[in-house]
Amino acid sequence: MKLLYSLLWLSLWLGVVPALATPPTIPGRLVLKLRAGAGAPAAELPALQTALKALHATSLAQKFPASQAPDGEREGSVDLRRVFELHVPAGLSLAKARTVLLATGVVEYVEPLYIREPLYLPNDPFADSTGNSQYGLRLTHAYRAWDFTKGDTSVVIGITDTGMRYMHEELRHQLKYNYADPINGVDDDGDGYIDNFHGWDLSNNNNDPLYNDLATHGTAVASIAAGQADNGVGLAGVAMKCKFLPLQVFPGTTTGAFAGYEAIVYAADHGCKVINMSWGGAGGYSRFEQDVCTYAAVNRDAVLVAAAGNTPADLLFYPASYDHVLSVAATDENDAKADFSTYSHRIDLAAPGVRITVAGGSNVNGGGGKVDADYARGGGTSFASPLVAGAAALVRARFPQLNAEQVQAQLRQSADTSLYDVQTNSNYRGYLGTGRLNIARAVAALAQREVRIVSNTLAPAQAGYLPGDTARLAITVRNLLLPVTSVTVTLTSLSPYLTVRQGSFVVGSLATLAQATNSPTPFRLAVVATGIPLNTKATLLYRITAANGFHSDQYLNLLLNPDYVQLDAGDLSLSLTSQGTIGYDDVTGAVGQGVSYRNSTPLLSEGGLLLATSPTRVSDRLRSSSGANRQSFFVLTQTQRQVPGPRADQEASGMFRDSLPDSQRPRSVGVRVRQHGQSWAAPAARRNVILLDYTLRNLTADTLKPLYAGLFADWDLPGETARNVARWDSTNRVGYCYDPLNPAVYAGVQVLGARPAGVYSINNAAPAGTPIYFGDGFSPAEKYLALSGGFNRAHREVGTATAASDVSQVVSTLVPRLAPGDSTTVVFAILAAPTLVELQAAAQAAAATYQQQVLAAAQPLAPEFYPNPAQSQLQVRLPTSLGPATVQVFDTQGRLAAQAALPPGGGPVALATLAPGLYVVRVLAATGRWTQRISHE
Repeated sequence: MKLLYSLLWLSLWLGVVPALATPPTIPGRLVLKLRAGAGAPAAELPALQTALKALHATSLAQKFPASQAPDGEREGSVDLRRVFELHVPAGLSLAKARTVLLATGVVEYVEPLYIREPLYLPNDPFADSTGNSQYGLRLTHAYRAWDFTKGDTSVVIGITDTGMRYMHEELRHQLKYNYADPINGVDDDGDGYIDNFHGWDLSNNNNDPLYNDLATHGTAVASIAAGQADNGVGLAGVAMKCKFLPLQVFPGTTTGAFAGYEAIVYAADHGCKVINMSWGGAGGYSRFEQDVCTYAAVNRDAVLVAAAGNTPADLLFYPASYDHVLSVAATDENDAKADFSTYSHRIDLAAPGVRITVAGGSNVNGGGGKVDADYARGGGTSFASPLVAGAAALVRARFPQLNAEQVQAQLRQSADTSLYDVQTNSNYRGYLGTGRLNIARAVAALAQREVRIVSNTLAPAQAGYLPGDTARLAITVRNLLLPVTSVTVTLTSLSPYLTVRQGSFVVGSLATLAQATNSPTPFRLAVVATGIPLNTKATLLYRITAANGFHSDQYLNLLLNPDYVQLDAGDLSLSLTSQGTIGYDDVTGAVGQGVSYRNSTPLLSEGGLLLATSPTRVSDRLRSSSGANRQSFFVLTQTQRQVPGPRADQEASGMFRDSLPDSQRPRSVGVRVRQHGQSWAAPAARRNVILLDYTLRNLTADTLKPLYAGLFADWDLPGETARNVARWDSTNRVGYCYDPLNPAVYAGVQVLGARPAGVYSINNAAPAGTPIYFGDGFSPAEKYLALSGGFNRAHREVGTATAASDVSQVVSTLVPRLAPGDSTTVVFAILAAPTLVELQAAAQAAAATYQQQVLAAAQPLAPEFYPNPAQSQLQVRLPTSLGPATVQVFDTQGRLAAQAALPPGGGPVALATLAPGLYVVRVLAATGRWTQRISHE
């Protein structure tokens, strides 16, 4: 079982692997999972129903109502009965939906439904009815394997793919027909699917996964895994005596939708012992998709096999990179890595995937009737995967006592390591798994050993680790095959930015399926304090060794120095990104820990800086009219945190800019922004404050007049997130929101400084035709209106106690003119408190703090005197801006007792000749004078 990069997802979801695009999603459809112990059915959970109403959800349905309950004897099994699908408006942002639903306290996760793609890579297709070119069978020693087993009809391979020509001469006798439910319009077997006699089309929800003119892929994949042998024509599938179940997951129509993960559950629930997935996508880690894979593999004991992807790069590709999934790369006739194949530390093994002979999919004659057979050649990891799936079926037939996890181990440990002796593969050592598939060795005997790390737990568990962070790593080791002795796990770091301080775990002996953990004495990790590039992937190497020469490597990736910092010295916690957003990096909420108060659920679904000079010249990284993020800002200097900072317990600073407006890009403002944040642990009022200041420099050749700057905040506060009102405190210049019937938290934004302050309050649920209508996004013109219209009293407040809604605010200020090359600073405070009185106290504390800092900046920094009391000499530290200075020491009678000329920076003043007592020290410099009383002992 692969180590799950769960902490990246959250990037990483962590997955969150830099440079990977987010896969496309099904518009208007989300999936959520209820927390264990949520209590009543979903329809009877008041908080959930209120949240669904606020999101204008049109339906909520249990996604897998017939799924198997978790088995207490199967460690790690999941409960898919708690997973629901909901339909929401297509323009609703994921961040908004996640914030609202998580705030109910009964939801575990909220995710989009990703669309994964088939991985067909055509390669000189041509007719080949003889099957003499199946070099893959020879290279993987399938002919020798068939001396041990040709498979068994009791082993069924689920082929989740496009539609299939299941009446092809190579397939029609291999299909697993459901004789318990013949085609008669009745659900005879009571499984909820009417007439699923020859599989099911999950994408269009009908009983005919038949090939269509656009879908040859599924036919080819099925023929590789289980094509009929000894029929005098065509090819031979690997698992020739096994059966396959056709499951269509790609619609081929405008009315259907991708349904790969629904098909996995269907296959597992309908007895498939092996499930092939020759499809997927780079990036987009999903807890829902992982839950489905875990259910099939653990709850239902199915072997999951997936194509590693046709992207020739080191990347995560799903579903192949999920836990419990056997990830298959592709090789050619010479055992060289196919030039198109993905490679990574997550690959389990490789198999031939270049110029593979397959059953074709053309010349269909009518509905489900007779077809003309044809053959072709093609390539891709799509065709390597069913080779391994067929091999897995043979192992299951030969060794029925093995569970799914052990079958995967048998295939990995029987692979040919000579793959790495091929010269062209020398650069891919460790990136193509344990070797190239060897079917004969896999079915010959149970003579393999495999000790594997099956779980890991990091404490603290974080989406990414900052410079200077430390962590503890606990693992669970399981022996999957024959008993082993003298097992040791050694952990090393392959990254210069991550150090392993304690990396040895002596396991000892393990019987078959026995396991051990190092949780009492976990591995200890440390991130270096400086010099880490933004969003660095650090790889840890587990080297597992045992007696009789066994060794195996596994890998774990951590995200270091993520593109945000968390300001959380007080009760208010806020993620500040490097591109001007607050809480999260974009509308998906994938990067960042959000905004919270005293460990509450997220308070803010979206927030960030807005700049504008006109309705067409607007810069931001907020939602746009398309529902995605605008990309106005790009990073110049990554935002980094300093603890403690010179003015606060925590500080963060960074720099970004937009583009210069020109005829091709007229919509930008043309500014560089230095952002700076401050957070305090004391006093109490400042614990509710985070100060944000932005220094804006005009990069254009024209005067910006006027320049509006503001913060957008889409608040979703505890209580009922769609039952908020927006208010304006003109005295403290704070725009704030709260739930009028259950005001658990007040949150808002304050304008600091002498410039005008305004607020534009927005009803997020306002109908079309209103000045700002979120139903079709947030256009530049609407953003300009919110910035400039906030000085009009008519727009300051939204909602009443009896007519509350989902609300947002733009709190803004006005820079009348900014000349070319000039800079100015605008300052805001983010505030949160349990009561309005405390929110106002926080605003007053923020204003006082800002004023103190302004006064301090206007004055030269004062000299410092130490130690005090002093003995033989007094040290005087001078700010370098003061230059040289004269230091005079006077006794209590006003007489000059000592004097010294000090250079810039300061130095010592001798006191050894003075009598003990009190003295006054005076510093004379060109820019001023200072006095300090000291004691001399």
